[in-house]
Amino acid sequence: DVQLVESGGGLVQPGGSVSVSCVASGISYGSYCMGWFRQAPGKERDGVAAIDSDGRSAYAASVKGRFTISNDNVKNTLTLQMNNLQPEDAALYYCAADPFLRIYSDRLVFTRADFQYWGQGTQVTVS
Repeated sequence: DVQLVESGGGLVQPGGSVSVSCVASGISYGSYCMGWFRQAPGKERDGVAAIDSDGRSAYAASVKGRFTISNDNVKNTLTLQMNNLQPEDAALYYCAADPFLRIYSDRLVFTRADFQYWGQGTQVTVS
């Protein structure tokens, strides 16, 4: 079975930093495109960042320069480092995986429907 388990996040002050991580099992991790999405109450689940099997990464315009996505292909772990957090960054952050997606631009264009597998999410609160 495919399992994506998020951890990290929590409460952080505006301007602060926090990271979220995702440990994947049941997939050939190095061949997958991995992504982070976030969903605030009353809003859609929108893409934040993604990294594909070639190591290419893409970011939403709202987080570019503040967030960094990275892979550890030995530990099958995806990490999103979030700096200079703002109140609008507060959301439930979801890890996602897909075996076919590839990134061709630094501007993130993926939507929720593009990813096959999902974690349960981890909360980031900015206050």
